[in-house]
Amino acid sequence: DTKCRIAGVEPAAIVVVATVKALKLHGGADKATLAEENLEALKAGMPNLFKHIENVQQVYKKPVVVAMNRFYTDTKAETDFVIQEVEKYGVEAVFTDVFLKGGEGGKELAEEVVKACEIPSKLCHPYELDEGVCQKIENVAKKIYGADGVDFSDEALEKIKTIEEKGCGNLPVIIAKTQYSLSDNAEL
Repeated sequence: DTKCRIAGVEPAAIVVVATVKALKLHGGADKATLAEENLEALKAGMPNLFKHIENVQQVYKKPVVVAMNRFYTDTKAETDFVIQEVEKYGVEAVFTDVFLKGGEGGKELAEEVVKACEIPSKLCHPYELDEGVCQKIENVAKKIYGADGVDFSDEALEKIKTIEEKGCGNLPVIIAKTQYSLSDNAEL
């Protein structure tokens, strides 16, 4: 399988890292109030985490563990809510205290990752390596980010043409975007 040979090693599981603060921010909370309990904003922000879980499960077909970096301001109601909601996807959410406790603070996460790694799976990709660069980008946009399509500028098309002419069109594509949204709009 050429998709796996490119990197040389296939991951056994994928860890999605999040924080209660980030989820509340995704749910519309003001940055100045992220340290305050806000279950409404947390609930509104959870679809962002759910989409990442779904991508790992449905597109990449790998076991997933959610690592939640704990802040001292996270309340029990907030952490319990995240754990319960993530369990609906058949996934464990583990709150870690690595920053405060070092390795001991990550022991539970490590145990969950080991369990996930023991689940047999085969890595899939949102595109085939032999597809053109434009098609790969379109597949990622649709399958990962939920886009209805991609519009390429003339400049982008010229660069893609150069990449393909140099024989690099069969390599994986990497797409960088804002961390504040699953779209290209940081306000969403």
